[in-house]
This record gives sequence, structure tokens and C-alpha cells, in this order.
Amino acid sequence: MDLAGKRIGFGLTGSHCTYDQVFPQIERLVKQKAEVVPIVTYTVRTTDTKFGEAADHIEKIESITGKRVITTMPEAEPLGPQYPLDCMVIAPLTGNSLSKMANALTDSPVLMAAKATMRNQQPVVLGISTNDALGLNGVNLMRLMASKFIYFVPYGQDDPYKKPNSLVAKMDLLSETIESALEFKQLQPVIVPHNS
Repeated sequence: MDLAGKRIGFGLTGSHCTYDQVFPQIERLVKQKAEVVPIVTYTVRTTDTKFGEAADHIEKIESITGKRVITTMPEAEPLGPQYPLDCMVIAPLTGNSLSKMANALTDSPVLMAAKATMRNQQPVVLGISTNDALGLNGVNLMRLMASKFIYFVPYGQDDPYKKPNSLVAKMDLLSETIESALEFKQLQPVIVPHNS
């Protein structure tokens, strides 16, 4: 499927160590002539880490997309009724946001945009990055995997011996996952070797 002209929301949550894998995928979507609408959680907007400063991340996202980043709930809510998306992506999706989404908690602009998209019966694509997907958060992962309108970027264990509960999406499969999701199909196989 051609992504040209598709309106794709792109939400980022606080897995800062994964941004270097995600930013090239945003660039790829822009090169495919998709309209990318960037959205971030409060953590992304305000938290400086060893992986970079929050302001620099926001500036980079805006530079890639050519759009101002949505950073508040009131800005995200109209993505449902007034300015609908063809698809909503959350990548990286932390375990914290994964658990909130699985339990219908909408407390960030990114989760509001996802909720608005599902309300319109459009696909939401998740690129997980969490150290506890095979631990306490496993039940939330499985709940979302069984949910209508939700599709996963194929994922695998990034370090099975040192972090046996950790799963990270193969972000380089994001575009293909979106194409499948727009046809309401899960890209397969969904569980793959990660080879980080």
C-alpha cells in the first residue's frame, strides 16, 4: 500500500534510549509522502536524559515532520472528531503507557490521540520498548494484542540473558506494519528475533 497522502499520527513515549531507532522511521514516512502529525507525552516534552535533552528531541521531530509537536490533551483530542487520522503510531511505547492503554487510562496527549483514532475505527500501531513485557506487564501486552484496531510492529527480546522480560519492536518494520494495519491486518510474524 502506498502511504502517500496518508495522515499518520506519530506518538512518542519516554523510552529515550530508543529514539535513535525511531527518528529514522519518522524520516522514512515523510519520504514516503505521508503527512506525519507528531505527538509526545509530558515525559518526552520535559525530561532530559543521557540520551539527549527534551528540547532537542522536540526540535528534531519538528524539523523532520515540518509540523509543531502536539504536547497537550486539548491539542490531541480534535484528532478524533475534527482532524481524523488514517492511522496512529506509538513508537516507542513504554511499559507504563502500554499498561495505561490496556486499562483504558487516557492521561497523556499520545494516549488521547490513540483513543480518538480507535473511536473513529482506524488502526493504531504500537512499537513496544519495555523491560517488563514478559513480566507483570505481560497481561497488558496480551490484552492489547487481542484488541480490535490495534497492531504491533514485530518485536523480540533485545537481551534475553541480561533482561529476560524485555521486548523491543523491530522499528525498521514500522512502515510495513502501518501498510498492513491500514488493511486491518497484523504484519506477520509478530514475534521475531530482535538482533539489537
